[in-house]
Amino acid sequence: MNDSVLISVGLPVALAIIMFGLGLSLQVADFRRVARTPRAVVVALGLQVLVLPVIAFGLVVAFDLDPLLAVGVMLLAASPGGTTANLFSHLFHGDVALNITLTAINSVLAAVTIPLVTNLAIGYFDTDGDLGLQWAKVVQVIAIVLVPVAIGMLVRRWSSAFAARADKPVRVFSIVVLVAVAVGALLGERENLGGYLQQVGIVTGLLCVLSLGLGYAGARLVRLDQPQAVASSMEVGIHNTTVALTIALSVLDSTEVAIPAAVYSILMYVLATAFGFLITRGAGRVTAAR
Repeated sequence: MNDSVLISVGLPVALAIIMFGLGLSLQVADFRRVARTPRAVVVALGLQVLVLPVIAFGLVVAFDLDPLLAVGVMLLAASPGGTTANLFSHLFHGDVALNITLTAINSVLAAVTIPLVTNLAIGYFDTDGDLGLQWAKVVQVIAIVLVPVAIGMLVRRWSSAFAARADKPVRVFSIVVLVAVAVGALLGERENLGGYLQQVGIVTGLLCVLSLGLGYAGARLVRLDQPQAVASSMEVGIHNTTVALTIALSVLDSTEVAIPAAVYSILMYVLATAFGFLITRGAGRVTAAR
C-alpha cells in the first residue's frame, strides 16, 4: 500500500492517545497486586504469552493461510488485552481488579512480545519486511505502546480527577478509531476481501473461541474462583486489535497483514458476548444446584 500521513503519523498518534487513556486507568498498585494474586496472574499471562501464539501458529498452518495473512494472525495473537477485556469482565461479573493488573503487565510485555512473535512469523513464512531485529522498529513499538501508558499513569498520580474526566472520552475515541481503521483496512483490500474472509474468518473466529475457552478452563483447572476465571477468559480471549492494526499498517506497511485483526475486531464482540453468557449461566446453574 502507498504510505500516507494518515497511516504513518495519524494512526500511531491515535494509538498513543488510546494507550495514554489506558494508563489513566492504571496505578502502581495494580502491579503490586501481583503479589496478592500470583497464581491468577501467572496462569493468565502464561496462557496469553506462551500458549496462545502456539495455538495461532497451529491454526494458520492447518488452514494453510497466505503468508501475510498468517503473519497478521500471529501479530494478533501477540497483541495484549486492553480496556475492552476489562469491560467484558465487568459485564460478566469477573474480577476486574485482576483484569487491570493483567492489562498493566501486558502493556509492558507487549513491547517485547509483539516484535518477537511477529518477527519469528515473518521469518518462518518468508515474507518481506522485518519487525524486531531492526532496533528502530522496536523503539517505534515501545513509543506507541509503552511510553503513553507510563505517561498516563503519571498523569493519574498527579490528578486523579483529570483521569476520571478523561476516561469516557478516551473510551469513545478508542471505539471510533478501532471501527474506522478496521473498516478502512477491509475496504483497502476489497478486491480480495471475499477470499480473505473465507480464509481468515474461520481462523480468527476459532482463535477467539479457543482463547476465551483456554483462559476460562486454565483458570478453573488451577482452582481459581469464578470471577477470576471470567477475568482470565476475557484477558486471554479479547485482544487490543488497535495495536495490531497500527503495527500492521504503520510499522509493517501492509494492509493484508492488518486483515486478520480487522476481521477479529468485529467477531470478538459477538463471540465474547456469547461466551460470557454461556459461562455465567453455567456458573449460575452450578450455584443453584448447590
